[in-house]
Amino acid sequence: MTSTNEDRPEANDGQTLRHALRGVRAAFIFLTRVPVGGFPYQTVEWQWANAHFPLVGAFLGACSGLVYWCACDFDATFAAVLAVATSIWMTGAFHEDGLADSADALGGGIDDKPRVLEILKDSRIGTYGTAGFVMVLLARVALLSKLAALPGLLALVSAHSLARVAPIWIKTFLPYASEGPLAKSRDLESSSSVQVVVATAWGLVFGVLFVPSLTTLLWIALALAILGRFLAWRFDRRVGGYTGDFLGATEQLGEVVVLLAFAITMG
Repeated sequence: MTSTNEDRPEANDGQTLRHALRGVRAAFIFLTRVPVGGFPYQTVEWQWANAHFPLVGAFLGACSGLVYWCACDFDATFAAVLAVATSIWMTGAFHEDGLADSADALGGGIDDKPRVLEILKDSRIGTYGTAGFVMVLLARVALLSKLAALPGLLALVSAHSLARVAPIWIKTFLPYASEGPLAKSRDLESSSSVQVVVATAWGLVFGVLFVPSLTTLLWIALALAILGRFLAWRFDRRVGGYTGDFLGATEQLGEVVVLLAFAITMG
């Protein structure tokens, strides 16, 4: 009997590695406006993109952190506005849109799942969405502006990377709530335990490298774990799972948690 490459363990290992590496590019395409190309991507490569979201976050944090570093000597508040605006521009306000939609959908106390999902897909932003977006945006700017240039750079890399870990845990252990024509990006809406481990490892790597003390990193990890667990419970209770907008809201609140930790310890 003639064996094929698929029958050989080393061939399968090589294919898995290729998918994982291609997932890095897919993650950049999904989360940012960086033109890395590489189309078309297979479903498994889109799924592997989940594992690399914290890596993409570190890149975004480094870019916005360099902006903050350069402008901080002029005025810290202005530098913070520029840095936050940089990350918004690089992601196309991807996560901010999810935060606003989630605030609208969950803020009104509506218990009807189809109605909540309908609100999430509505392109208009209501009172809750506007208030939630503005409050979180102001919190990010205010907390960042309390930091000097170097701590601000470290905080932004840490915040953007670590804040993208909890969403991967949520999407791994909760079902995808949207169905039928409401569902988008289905190829990314499933991830394995291997991918959540890789995502967590990325977050820990950048946390160890950029959070100044182990104690602060442990407090950040605990706070993010509590936040993620609470939000997962909330999402599951309201719609029986998660949506992409919910993950965006989780990321935004995670950034605030990390920036708050830096402001307390280094501000």
